[in-house]
Amino acid sequence: MSSSHGTAVNPFKQPKAVWAVAFACVISFMGIGLVDPILPALSAQLNATPTQVSLLFTSYLVVTAIAMIGVGWLSSRIGAKWTLVAGLAIIVVFAALAGNSGSIEGIVGFRAGWGLGNAMFIATSLAVIVASASGGFSGAIILYEAALGIGIAVGPLLGGTLGGISWRGPFFGVAALMAIALIATLVLVPKTPLPAKKASLSAPLKALSHKGLLVMSLVAVLYNWGFFTMLGYAPYPMGLDEHHLGLVFFGWGILLAVFSVWGAPRLQARFGTVATLYANLAGLALVLVAIAVGVHHPPVVIVAVIVSGIFIGINNTLTTQAVMMVAPVERPVASSAYGFVRFIGGGLAPFVAGKIAEASNQSVAFLVGALAFALAIPVLAGGAKFVKAAERGTEEADVAAPSLEPVGTAAPVTAPVIVAVGATDDAAAIVDAAAELAQREGAALQVVHVRETEIVEELAVDAEEPDAAAATVSAHLARLARRGVTATGLVLHSVGDHATAGRVLAAHADAVEARAVALGRSPRGHAVQFADGSITAALVHDARRPVLLIVPGEEPQRLGAESMTVLARG
Repeated sequence: MSSSHGTAVNPFKQPKAVWAVAFACVISFMGIGLVDPILPALSAQLNATPTQVSLLFTSYLVVTAIAMIGVGWLSSRIGAKWTLVAGLAIIVVFAALAGNSGSIEGIVGFRAGWGLGNAMFIATSLAVIVASASGGFSGAIILYEAALGIGIAVGPLLGGTLGGISWRGPFFGVAALMAIALIATLVLVPKTPLPAKKASLSAPLKALSHKGLLVMSLVAVLYNWGFFTMLGYAPYPMGLDEHHLGLVFFGWGILLAVFSVWGAPRLQARFGTVATLYANLAGLALVLVAIAVGVHHPPVVIVAVIVSGIFIGINNTLTTQAVMMVAPVERPVASSAYGFVRFIGGGLAPFVAGKIAEASNQSVAFLVGALAFALAIPVLAGGAKFVKAAERGTEEADVAAPSLEPVGTAAPVTAPVIVAVGATDDAAAIVDAAAELAQREGAALQVVHVRETEIVEELAVDAEEPDAAAATVSAHLARLARRGVTATGLVLHSVGDHATAGRVLAAHADAVEARAVALGRSPRGHAVQFADGSITAALVHDARRPVLLIVPGEEPQRLGAESMTVLARG
């Protein structure tokens, strides 16, 4: 949920470059959904066992995992655009080769190459969209989330449709669509600047020495073990053709996308990250137990798989959120370390599930997956203190809690009017309106610039670099000084959990005995700004100071529980 404050933006009014990358994102997110409906057909038509077919996941995900270690290193040297382009080109080549293959061994090998391209693409696509988008950071995130939802939901339908013609169809379909995206990206996306600091090849592995990140990564291994056991092996006991398998995973994908983007933040705000994950992992374990018990009853398996989309959507978002909160390293490094560990677990699980089923029966394979989900709960308990410390915003070792950083040198202020703004076009107007309020109150003004990190699936991206955020605050202070307004400035570094950032801001307002905390409208709209899980909602809930909504040219509006409900409705 964005906390940037500004006028509402239309995320779909974007440059052609953004649409080129967004189109590629849709195809990329189709990935697994495209393949799942054809797994039984591959087994039957290529005379391969389910265990052999499961290697399509293993080769793809294990190579993706290993490549995640080096993608940041590569991108920092050739730039995000060319890393993205190289990834797209590799996907096109290896998807086409897989479609042209005549053996399961060939497809497995070409899927490994596809995994390399996938790692290069997913690690840079969000950053390229953010860099190219108009309408600011929030507009870019909305568009990326839209691509995520469309890709996850439509992938199984397309896979089932093309797979009904031939098992080769999904592979050739991906190759053709990604080729279009590759050409569009080459032509339309401008060159991205190199980062000021080159990434170290060993940084992701060194990051795992931080206990909080290591524990959450182990949780991700166990979670992905159970997840990919279901994804890689559940199509077989359903007994459906490609088209109907596509419909099942379409329903699964819809629930996954909805609960990933909208459900997870609200549950997190209401119950906390750790409690929500405990319940979610337990729910997933029960789903796999249901599949194990009903493995000879296709309707049971079908319903369980579709329902699992709810839990998987929540878990994908909150596990990544927790990783970013406990990792005291740069976001790209944390993403690479986390991706490496989680994809290893996801890659090995389907193959092991197949071996277990061959040695015993299908039910045992799913019970082992359920056990993995269950074991993730005590492992999570071992790192819960790190997540809770980050949510409280306390400064503890190995925790990347939200923090307030002063800009420039200024004496401490007492009883100021605080104005919280983000990197939006109308931030200056919001600050100036708050300055007028402070002058009427006879108070100093304190400008707090919210520097966000947004979490989408396993990716995290910063809205701006720390130096850019500090420069923005300095520009506000300089403009105010020319008007004779006394002001100080801070940067609030968020780490993805917007509610925690709101609580940190509320605690700061209490500590300095602020007269009021002012903020503007979010560019993501009323429903997002005033929903549970947003900075605004957490600030209003926790602050013992008046919280005011400022719209330039209008009188400030005090926010409370009732007014928030009304505003959320638009």
